[in-house]
Amino acid sequence: MKISPYLAFAAPLALATSLAAPAFSQAAPGDQPVATLKVQANEVLLPVTVRDKKGNLVTNLTAADFTLTEDNRPQVIKSFTIQSDLPFLCGLLVDTSRSVSSALDNERAAAGKFVDLMLPAAPKTAKDGNQSFLIHFDREVELLEDFTNSRDKIHRELTEMGPSTAEHNDPKGPETRGDDNDGNGGRGSGIHGGGGTQLYDAIYLASDELMKPKQGRKALIVFSDGADRGSKETINEAIDAADHANVSVYTIYFKGEQERSDNGFPGGGHHGGGWPGGGGGYPGGGGGYPGGGGQRPTRQEQVDGKKIMTELATRTGARWFEAKKKENLDDIYNQIAEELRGQYLLSYTPDKTDDDGAYHKISLKPKNDEYTVITREGYYAPGGNSN
Repeated sequence: MKISPYLAFAAPLALATSLAAPAFSQAAPGDQPVATLKVQANEVLLPVTVRDKKGNLVTNLTAADFTLTEDNRPQVIKSFTIQSDLPFLCGLLVDTSRSVSSALDNERAAAGKFVDLMLPAAPKTAKDGNQSFLIHFDREVELLEDFTNSRDKIHRELTEMGPSTAEHNDPKGPETRGDDNDGNGGRGSGIHGGGGTQLYDAIYLASDELMKPKQGRKALIVFSDGADRGSKETINEAIDAADHANVSVYTIYFKGEQERSDNGFPGGGHHGGGWPGGGGGYPGGGGGYPGGGGQRPTRQEQVDGKKIMTELATRTGARWFEAKKKENLDDIYNQIAEELRGQYLLSYTPDKTDDDGAYHKISLKPKNDEYTVITREGYYAPGGNSN
């Protein structure tokens, strides 16, 4: 897609991210050296998870246990190791719309425990280690905490996290598109501009604006009911952004509840500025991209949230989970943390050079058919419009 309409807000966001501690910068004198990721030109890196038929992680395999193809051509695996010493970048994306509000307290607690597992207890002595950021989304997409290795900063934002001003004040609930017969299709009409939950926009922005400039192992963890009714981006554009940024998108599906018709909303939030702050999401206000809410289902149409959340995960080389009860969230986040720590990192150099930014299909198969492999379906080569 064309990026030029969004340059107005990209500049301040780029400045904010550049001020965050680089994930792979040189350690200060006296600090412990930090593992770095050196990638040669045209080299492809794939995070790989392997499980046996009982669902247990398999962590003792080598390159000889797999066959790899790119666009149906055999490839030579250069390395295949568990890189547990390499820093990990994790983005937490939390749906704060009304449909999932009953699970928000459990989500805060479970995400907080996940942060404790992934971030160092003493960040001052691990400046270049794992980092996380926190985004919440409903009618607006809002960056609550940029890249940090501070547990306390993420915990503080999780505790205070609630619905955006647009979500909290809207009397119709998030399942409308904002087409209020006002002559502009809901565009620029205050809090109705986004029209509903902006799941795809949140993933797109997290991938393209935050993750893409970074190097290393990267994952998003998305908690939502999967119903997108306000994004400018489509699911394919969100997945493409994740692919361009080499991000795996883990999804946690929670079915949610039928919206109430009144304006009640448990636990109102203190944030109301949108992305990255002030007045309703993107430039122009109203909680959406410039121009409004995009084509999304109306209130009467059914949305298969589970299918959407499954697709987001599987197409980006990650797993999806279903929290059938809000009490299941602790266990799900523990499984994700375990998987991220037990991932292999595969590298190979394609047999054909591509400088045009084309998409290339990858197939990684275990020689032991009792194993299940999870990795990305493909990648975009550098060059062209992929940069």
